[in-house]
Amino acid sequence: VSTENWATHIALQSAMDRLDERERGIVIKRFFAGKTQMEVAQEIGISQVQVSRLEKAALKEMRRYV
Repeated sequence: VSTENWATHIALQSAMDRLDERERGIVIKRFFAGKTQMEVAQEIGISQVQVSRLEKAALKEMRRYV
């Protein structure tokens, strides 16, 4: 594992740690499990629009730390 990849991993983990549990779960399901917004919405019992809003807010928050 290169130093650059290691540093990126640490920065990403730090940014993820700053999210609340719901946002973190959405990001994990969307980008690590490859689920669609609709699949995530059905799993956690909210609308696709709400998933979209939460995802957008989570990514904006994460960008501040990566």
